[in-house]
Amino acid sequence: MGKVVTDELDALLDILPPQVAEPLQQQPDRNELLEIVLDLGRRPEARFLGREFAINSSEVAQADIDYVVSRSGEFTSDNRAGLERTLHRISAVRNRNGHIIGLTCRVGRAIFGTVRLIQDLIESSKSVLLLGRPGVGKTTMLREVARVLADDLKKRVIVIDTSNEIAGDGDIPHPAIGHARRMQVAAPSGQHAVMIEAVENHMPEVIIIDEIGTELEAQAARTIAERGVQLVGTAHGNTLDNLIMNPTLSDLIGGIQTVTLGDEEAKRRHTQKSILERKAPPTFDAVVEIMAYYRVTVHPDVTEAVDATLHGQPMRAELRWVDDYGEVQREPVTASPAPEKRPESQNGRPLTLYLFGTNRARLEQAAKEQHRDMRVTSDLRQADLFLTTRSYYRRKPQKIRDAEALGIPIYVLKSNNAVQMRHCLDSLYPVGGQSAYVRHLQQLLSGQQASGSRYSAQSRGKRATR
Repeated sequence: MGKVVTDELDALLDILPPQVAEPLQQQPDRNELLEIVLDLGRRPEARFLGREFAINSSEVAQADIDYVVSRSGEFTSDNRAGLERTLHRISAVRNRNGHIIGLTCRVGRAIFGTVRLIQDLIESSKSVLLLGRPGVGKTTMLREVARVLADDLKKRVIVIDTSNEIAGDGDIPHPAIGHARRMQVAAPSGQHAVMIEAVENHMPEVIIIDEIGTELEAQAARTIAERGVQLVGTAHGNTLDNLIMNPTLSDLIGGIQTVTLGDEEAKRRHTQKSILERKAPPTFDAVVEIMAYYRVTVHPDVTEAVDATLHGQPMRAELRWVDDYGEVQREPVTASPAPEKRPESQNGRPLTLYLFGTNRARLEQAAKEQHRDMRVTSDLRQADLFLTTRSYYRRKPQKIRDAEALGIPIYVLKSNNAVQMRHCLDSLYPVGGQSAYVRHLQQLLSGQQASGSRYSAQSRGKRATR
């Protein structure tokens, strides 16, 4: 079940300086290597599953970085390169003058078996959306989905491959996607146009898309689904809750709107007059939350799951995993509405914020006025929430990309004033027994927060214990 088809690790190690490659070759668990980090003036590091390894005591020199760059593929506008006929990815960090001063060399692997967890959904021609934190195996599963649909089910499959993440570098796609065809995307901003072009020009039965992250891509996905083409894709966010919370991508699961009920209807439903409702049929029929390579939570009916969440009712799903004998096991689970409590990190401490471009003194004053228990950290890895302003978020500096990669929720203020900060704190902390999550959605959709803030798609909203 967990057989590695290919990781072609030697091809990646061959482009590294000898003093970096040799210690890695001696590691007994090198088949669990995730990435190698080379930053100018720092010791080289290797990240494995569950541990980090200082490769040697020497600092990385510019010559070491140039050595790797000269042996890699061409770096494109998204600062990524690859190795032809492999799945490895090399990402560059540049200084203000555009010179490369850091590299992240990520190991790409093709693995058989992961698709068995959702094979029934794939074979039923349902459109399936995969969610999960970075590095959990979304792209790995997409590769095998493409191969199974193209080779085993003999369908016409086209992979929309932004940055060559799915089928590797070069003009010839990696064998991991089988006989599926691959359309490359020159820049991430053009992914939506290539999605539409694939349908109009090549008559696919299935479209495979990695990282749907913009409103244009969400609209393109809906257009494709309405033409009867099966979609299998991934999106930013760890859970279905994150997708509901994200105004940019919520259209993938039908979109959310505020509806005002009459007095009698509100009384009959035992709800407030203003409630949240799904506005349209979802683009995707099923959502799969990937927790690990061989453990997922499946929402087989997105319509039912979204409606239950918005109405505060228990949400039924199915937990699937692979046992020690390689068999897929299933267990029905029910997630109750989240309990009403002050948001806290898992160890019980107050909410910890990392501020980026946000006035700390003004925020602390607002928290003091509203009696909010919170603290500010300078260590991104300790943060429960990343707070920034819209002007910074639009530019996407490295710190924001780091927060997204770590899966830290990002809260974006429209402007850096006390009113926005009070809105932010009011949304993060429950007031009057009403869920902050639901209140924030109501404010966002009803226009009460017209000058307010929003969560990003990377939010890791807390799930109820199953």
